[in-house]
Amino acid sequence: MTREIKGWHVFTVFALAFGTIIAVNLTLAVSAVRSFPGLEVRNSYVASQSFDADRAAQLSLGWDVSATLEGNELRLVILDHGRPIAPVIESAVFGRATSVAADQAPQFGFDGTALRARVEAGRGNWNLRLKARAEDGTLFQQRLIVKVVP
Repeated sequence: MTREIKGWHVFTVFALAFGTIIAVNLTLAVSAVRSFPGLEVRNSYVASQSFDADRAAQLSLGWDVSATLEGNELRLVILDHGRPIAPVIESAVFGRATSVAADQAPQFGFDGTALRARVEAGRGNWNLRLKARAEDGTLFQQRLIVKVVP
């Protein structure tokens, strides 16, 4: 026995299909807005005016910077032409890339080879947003992806 498809059947299928799509899109949009960590700069145009000069000054320092996480110890290595240094850390924020809920401000101590700090870290991806000042006054700023050492 076959049943006849009526107009209200077709309407119901389309309404359910598009309703599902709209509900999923709204859920993802709300989730994206809630987890947005914020702006990098207030005015991107103003920041862009000095970008090339700032970048050239930062690159002229010749620093090689890396960050690793071993357990709950954050290790920041800054090499100036192969020699470990401890510049003035103006700000350091250790946290997730997608949320500010777990952000921490590590207090670094220099042990002669690296800057070390205790942090509360769990599994997953972590970033270190670093601003350090060189001896000549040049600002070094970079967002580092922290490598987790097993």
